[in-house]
Amino acid sequence: MEKQAAHLAANGVRAAFVGGTTGESHSLTLLERKALAQRWAEVTRGGKLGLVVHVGSNCLSDARELAAQAEQLGALAISAVAPCYFKPASLDLLIDCCAHIASAAPNTPYYHYDIPSVTGIHLSMPEFLERAGAKVKTLVGIKFSNPDLMAYQLCLRAAGGRYDMPFGCDEFILGAMALGCVGGVGSTYNFAAPVYHRLMAAFQTGDLEAARKEQHRSAEIVRVLAGHGYMAAAKATMGMLGVEVGGPRLPHADLSAERKDRLRQDLEQLGFFCWIA
Repeated sequence: MEKQAAHLAANGVRAAFVGGTTGESHSLTLLERKALAQRWAEVTRGGKLGLVVHVGSNCLSDARELAAQAEQLGALAISAVAPCYFKPASLDLLIDCCAHIASAAPNTPYYHYDIPSVTGIHLSMPEFLERAGAKVKTLVGIKFSNPDLMAYQLCLRAAGGRYDMPFGCDEFILGAMALGCVGGVGSTYNFAAPVYHRLMAAFQTGDLEAARKEQHRSAEIVRVLAGHGYMAAAKATMGMLGVEVGGPRLPHADLSAERKDRLRQDLEQLGFFCWIA
């Protein structure tokens, strides 16, 4: 974790989002997740890298325990996916779940984590923001890992525009920025942050051609990694950068040594290692 934290900070990443989808939180035990948060708090304390802890779980008691720990550790914020085995069938039930989790960390900002491609939960996030603040007192926004840009722009203006909306689909964050996005949380920032810094800088100066070039690079990176099995390929790519994070757990498949070599060749052919230099 020390190497990963140092790598993120050196590449201008502002905070680590710990125990999320790429962190395979649902494949970890509660004790492992607590140990993970504890160690990340230790390696980020006093440094430039902030800490946001994902606490979502199918077991809301576990989610509350993780939320309380994150507050005790001084996390900048917590975030949680909704229970997704037994799914909340309505917005009222989703809001109740969020309020139950957030109340265990009453002094820590709370982000709902919307990722319907994984959870299978398709509820209106604009309506969620209009209604949830009355019950979820610490709600500050949504980690929006959802390709629905119509819903995203409605969320940006929901409840008078009071909520923060970090975008979570790295491969087309430029589209979200055109609608008002000011930042994101995503897996490819672990190993390709320079691409996104250039993209954002170009957008801010009105150089759309340069911004589109960097966004295309992002899409190409995602395409190559997905072709090898994204979870394992993303972690193998970190290893190529000198940050060994291990392979994925079942049910994800790991990459053989031969497949890792082919991944490296594909990334080299793409120009990836030059793009992040």
